[in-house]
Amino acid sequence: MNNKSYALIGIAIPVVFWTAYITLSAIRPEYSLLTKAISELGSVDAPNKWLWNFCGYILTGTLISIYAFGLYKNMAVKNSSKLPLYGILFSGLFMIISGIFPGDFDNKQSVTMLLHTIGSFGSYIFFLLGALSYVKLMNKTKFWKNAKTPTLIFTYLTIVFGAWAFVFPEIPALGQRIVFFFYFSWIFYTAVKLHNLNKNILNSDSIKGKTICQIKKTK
Repeated sequence: MNNKSYALIGIAIPVVFWTAYITLSAIRPEYSLLTKAISELGSVDAPNKWLWNFCGYILTGTLISIYAFGLYKNMAVKNSSKLPLYGILFSGLFMIISGIFPGDFDNKQSVTMLLHTIGSFGSYIFFLLGALSYVKLMNKTKFWKNAKTPTLIFTYLTIVFGAWAFVFPEIPALGQRIVFFFYFSWIFYTAVKLHNLNKNILNSDSIKGKTICQIKKTK
């Protein structure tokens, strides 16, 4: 696949996730975005649990893992660290795990809940590893260097709002939504940037072509 294909996958990731979330949460009037975890849409006793776990976690995680290769392939230079690639790649893979194993919120000691929790926390930890290590990689190219600050802001905001439940224990789930928002903002921003790279290349080639034509005409 070329850069444009990877970029479109990256842009589609938050669209797939939030469309599934908004749709499935809307048909459950008892589901509160303030107090219910996102994973409760796919808990063992939830209606449409496999629809959410597939669209919200398994499909989304698969797309993230594919996108990880495209983003790294574009940005890596000779002898680049593979940490950025592994971070985003495993973030997607662990998200898939959290979808394969629905959370059992009535029995938090169950095996399925344990595996779901490992998938959820693993996805976020690997995201932090990938997002923070990408900063060094972005510094190596002129095109990506100005993406460093926005992506760092998105990353740090996921950390800040990760503490939401401790500050506002009466509405703990709202903070989780905000963390997810900035997580997917990082992906969406880098994907748009990757898509714009193709435009810059085309514009550059167009300018070069015109210059060559002008030189020929002058001769």
